[in-house]
Amino acid sequence: MLELPGLVDVHVHLRQPGGEHKENIRSGSAAALAGGVTMILDMPNTTPPLVNTAAMERKQALVESHALCDVGSFVGATEANAAEAASLADRASGLKIYLDQTYGPLRMHRLPALIAHFCAWPAGRPIAVHAEGLSMAVAIGLARSFGQRLHLCHVSRADEVALIRAAKEAGAALTCEVTPHHLFLTEADARRLGPYGAMRPPLASEADVAALWANLDVVDCIATDHAPHTRSEKEGESAPPGVPGLETMLPLLLTAVAEGRLTLERLVELTHDAPRCIFDLPDQAKARVWVELNARHVLESTNLQTKCGWTPFEGMPVRGKVREVVLRGQTAYKDGIISVQPGYGRVVRPMNRSS
Repeated sequence: MLELPGLVDVHVHLRQPGGEHKENIRSGSAAALAGGVTMILDMPNTTPPLVNTAAMERKQALVESHALCDVGSFVGATEANAAEAASLADRASGLKIYLDQTYGPLRMHRLPALIAHFCAWPAGRPIAVHAEGLSMAVAIGLARSFGQRLHLCHVSRADEVALIRAAKEAGAALTCEVTPHHLFLTEADARRLGPYGAMRPPLASEADVAALWANLDVVDCIATDHAPHTRSEKEGESAPPGVPGLETMLPLLLTAVAEGRLTLERLVELTHDAPRCIFDLPDQAKARVWVELNARHVLESTNLQTKCGWTPFEGMPVRGKVREVVLRGQTAYKDGIISVQPGYGRVVRPMNRSS
């Protein structure tokens, strides 16, 4: 058995409140444990969105009642909440800004509102952005102008990773993540999957995927962007973007290790060490994951913990199977069985950088 630390996923959509038919805090945190993930950071584009103190208090109360693993929450940026969002910095995993269209009600359109957020948000705490293409250059420019720590979500294109490399070499204080679906699937898979392959950013070309692997030294962490929708929604007239990913990330990455594309040490850096550093997360010293490293199996939609009950990686052969997950010294998951009760998970609050 291979022993790993409990993994951290910094980009998850638990859908609660407002989307509990797709996923909820209990089912999403169960999916995390099944995937060897003991800490997740939840995005704010719920219904209603997490953009104020009342919404933060409601979300953290839900986590305290229903979570099986530890859960932190981002506060979302709107055109008019810069001051209130900044007041939540000591409770939020970071500020999330949407600069491009995605699922949910949050998107920033006006430069004065963006500047207000970059001015008001406490320096040293991360600002995470959904920024594709040209929007990414805008975000990097704003962060450099106002001395903010920037985190770029789900980077997916060769030109984007080239821009990130250039910005880092020029001294920009930024980090970035890539998703398993952008590392392992292409636009050809999107055509094959139909609505089940719809996501933002869209799946890219083989050349873009190759560029992500070739520039993995520029990437700071891997995050799933776990974004479940029901089958009926995906097969409806206007399929919402997003795919689940919590339960498939580790087997996919272990397969990359077996194929020589990734080392175990780098896997741990990308899914444990760097996420904690980027988002000032507390340690989980007694969180461990045991994996049967050479277990060969095929990813299937059956027996998933996620409420949506499907995966875009259906039928993909992988190496490595999560057997047991321990959180705070207690077995939380073992061989398909969740063994902790709702409320075992804790609310994650950021640590001070000086601590």
